[in-house]
Amino acid sequence: MNLSMIYLQQAAAQQGGGLSFIIMMVLIFVVMYFFMIRPQQKRQKELNNFRNSLEVGQKVITAGGIYGKIKEVKDTYVLIEVDNNVHIRVDKSMIMKDPTDLPQQK
Repeated sequence: MNLSMIYLQQAAAQQGGGLSFIIMMVLIFVVMYFFMIRPQQKRQKELNNFRNSLEVGQKVITAGGIYGKIKEVKDTYVLIEVDNNVHIRVDKSMIMKDPTDLPQQK
């Protein structure tokens, strides 16, 4: 009789375990969304807004680490002056940030 009671308790515990597993998986997904996916989407949106608002004369940094000043803005590329009379054409998607956002070093 004791043995059959133990089997019944195990069966009841296993049935409840499935629901708690599903709840745990949903909670893990929600936490992952708010700590990983949502901030990444926000950064990507800000970067796209920055690239769409590029203007002539603005200082920028490319993905390759080249600092320069914008001389011409087109739909797909930007012409950047990196030194006196030295211009390079860079794809707009490779413009990363404005150097004024960087912390000042002493």
